[in-house]
Amino acid sequence: MNIILLGAPGAGKGTQATRIEEHYNVRHISTGDIFRHHMRQQTEIGQLARSYIKKGLLVPDEVTLRIVGIALEESKNENFMLDGFPRNINQATELDKIARIDKVINIAVDFDVLMNRICGRRNCPECGYTTHVSQLGGEGTCPKCGSEMQQRMDDREDTVKSRLTVYTEQTAPLIEFYKAQGKLFEVDGMGTPDEVFAEVRKVLG
Repeated sequence: MNIILLGAPGAGKGTQATRIEEHYNVRHISTGDIFRHHMRQQTEIGQLARSYIKKGLLVPDEVTLRIVGIALEESKNENFMLDGFPRNINQATELDKIARIDKVINIAVDFDVLMNRICGRRNCPECGYTTHVSQLGGEGTCPKCGSEMQQRMDDREDTVKSRLTVYTEQTAPLIEFYKAQGKLFEVDGMGTPDEVFAEVRKVLG
């Protein structure tokens, strides 16, 4: 069974991906992870991707497709789950040419909830502990090591609004794309991770 996980930033795709990987024994292919792998290994395709990222540019579809294609070739005898790909209709159309997709799970969460989830995240630069500001009890220090908790640039309100706009314009149309193929299953992402995974299991069996 080959799966795609869809959902806006902050919807909980990473959390659910980990659980799906463990429970269903599928290979988790995260585009973020494979980009970083190729850049660390300084492969030809990794260096090409880095050249765009260093300029603050989006990595072109053809480069992303090459990197994903390599990962799919490496896992051709395994079931896989794609997380963070495809991001637009063009990528989805090209993906259909090289891989069979069985089910697409869209984790649906209201945008006001996403804003609160992401903008409220705080992380410790020393030990890596991450939590929501609501769990800090008004304190600004890390409960693990006492360092000052920080908000990442990616979690600031203006950045989050921009990310959600990009998602709405580029990625959200994939919902209708896969619905037309009869492969889309929507899961309510407003609950706890356990509640969401229970819904995911109903879809995957």
